[in-house]
Amino acid sequence: MIDDKLMSDLNDKFNSIGQDLETHLKGLLHNTPLTYWDYIQTDALLNLQIRRSSLKDEMVFILYHQVNELLFKMILWEIEQIAEEENVTASFFSERLYRISRYFDMLSSSFNIMGDGMDPEQYLKFRNTLTPASGFQSAQYRMIEFSSTELINLIDIRFRNTIDRNTPFKHAFDHLYWQAAGKDYKTGKKSTLLTLFEERYMDDFIVFMQKYNTLNLWTKFKDLPQETKKNLELQNAMRHYDYTVNVSWVMAHFNAAMKYLSADGKATGGSDWTKYMLPKYQKRIFFPDLWTNEEKTNWGITNLEKLTPLDSSLNIE
Repeated sequence: MIDDKLMSDLNDKFNSIGQDLETHLKGLLHNTPLTYWDYIQTDALLNLQIRRSSLKDEMVFILYHQVNELLFKMILWEIEQIAEEENVTASFFSERLYRISRYFDMLSSSFNIMGDGMDPEQYLKFRNTLTPASGFQSAQYRMIEFSSTELINLIDIRFRNTIDRNTPFKHAFDHLYWQAAGKDYKTGKKSTLLTLFEERYMDDFIVFMQKYNTLNLWTKFKDLPQETKKNLELQNAMRHYDYTVNVSWVMAHFNAAMKYLSADGKATGGSDWTKYMLPKYQKRIFFPDLWTNEEKTNWGITNLEKLTPLDSSLNIE
């Protein structure tokens, strides 16, 4: 026997959206049971892997990067929750940041799959079929950066003094740190890697940058009440996320790549990957005011895995 209150609640729900409850109940008569494979769309997922060579380990490479993209989607989902929350509390902010950090911890540790899980000889052969494609072209990862911090913190360190909040988004975009992977600033010439990436995503990126100009994690934090900003749990969550993304994950990526490529070698897209990837060159820091001057000077050089709370000497406005 169906509970009367349940029926009343269902009736109120469908009335509120201008729908007839009885019609929906009749529809249930023809529903089929939900299965795991239908809910997860297993068949679709398992048919998205298309190799471009006959080499077996290429499948490992494809699946690994597809898993990365799924985790990036989870990260963006969490960031969006913070961005859209009107009255953000320290606990809400911290909880979402630690969720995101756990996803990046998975990403960092998973590089062993590539570093130790592919035959180098096979990789050095099938990578030639991938040119000019590159993991550099992950649009979701760029969106994670845009939604994490203010644009100034993503500008190539050589040009930060020439960029401010009044700079047009397109100009800022042209001076983002990762442009160095495919652009000669003296001639303005761009690599095929960068040109194809911009043709596909630049317009979307500009819209996304505009949206998160005031909703990024760093701006959301700075807009919090002073008392909330001094919450040590939140500060540590911010610092942990910042270091995990901009040092731990990046260095795990770099070290995995070094097993297959020499430090002066080129990535599949032809980029000089050491110059734009390594933290010590670009000093990518999402939340600069949450780090001491010494920590920023030694960013990517000194091991800061054991993060400590900020002390009172830092004035967080």
